[in-house]
Amino acid sequence: MPLSALVLVLLAAVLHAVWNIVAKRAGGDQRFVLITSLLTSVLWLPAGLWFGWHAVPLWGWAEWGLVTLSAAVHLLYFNTLLTGYRKADLTVVYPLARGSAPLLTAAAAVILLGETLGAAGVAAVCGGVFLIAGGPALWRPAHSSEHSAAQHERTSAGVRWGLLTGATIAAYSVIDAYAIKVFLIGPVIFDYASNLLRVPMQLPMLLRGRATLRDAWRQQWRAALVVSTLGPLAYILVLTALTLAPLSHVAPARELSLLVAALLGGRLLGESDRGLRLLGAACIAGGVMALAWG
Repeated sequence: MPLSALVLVLLAAVLHAVWNIVAKRAGGDQRFVLITSLLTSVLWLPAGLWFGWHAVPLWGWAEWGLVTLSAAVHLLYFNTLLTGYRKADLTVVYPLARGSAPLLTAAAAVILLGETLGAAGVAAVCGGVFLIAGGPALWRPAHSSEHSAAQHERTSAGVRWGLLTGATIAAYSVIDAYAIKVFLIGPVIFDYASNLLRVPMQLPMLLRGRATLRDAWRQQWRAALVVSTLGPLAYILVLTALTLAPLSHVAPARELSLLVAALLGGRLLGESDRGLRLLGAACIAGGVMALAWG
């Protein structure tokens, strides 16, 4: 992986972890997703116009189809992620979501794009994700004295929603990489157009719950503003890195955000097993380096 691509991915990883911590603390639902989409459409409008003014009129059915498909999968991803955050700890959901996605993404990149990847690096990433998610505690029975029934159920929910979120991440990673690398759509306009299309996709919910949406806006607009600013910026950096390096290297390297989440998430959110999860983060860091330079 070129150094320039690695720097972009590292910066994106930090931004990604930060906005996820903010989203977790907000405790938002579908209304938070809609508010974030609306704010993103406004905040990033100048960039969308700048990069899309001449490019978008040249798009055909294939380009618009990819943008629409990406918008739908991203919408599913965000709602799935927030559901996991409401039901479980960030330090379970986030690692499993971010860690399971590279396996699926890298496998798809090998099959569909003819890329290669190092098995040792992927194994290290998976092992680190397992440790961060709780290690052997994931299989302790609910009645264990060390693992209460309530915590067991919360961890189990985190595993389920984390893996489901990982599947959506893998799906949009492949779709977006195909759009960027094969159709040569610019990263900024692709991300902006995808977000813009998510707004009309959520109109039924807007029409049904206008009163509750106002309440959500009063309570969560600050968190939504952070997510709307850092989220697109982080992903644009990743899409730009995809123009410089293979998807099977960029996707796993994004998981360095787990280091930030492991260090900050447990401390800021009061979550447990900090030592085990830091060990897992170290395994992931080693695996990422193996994938980046393998």
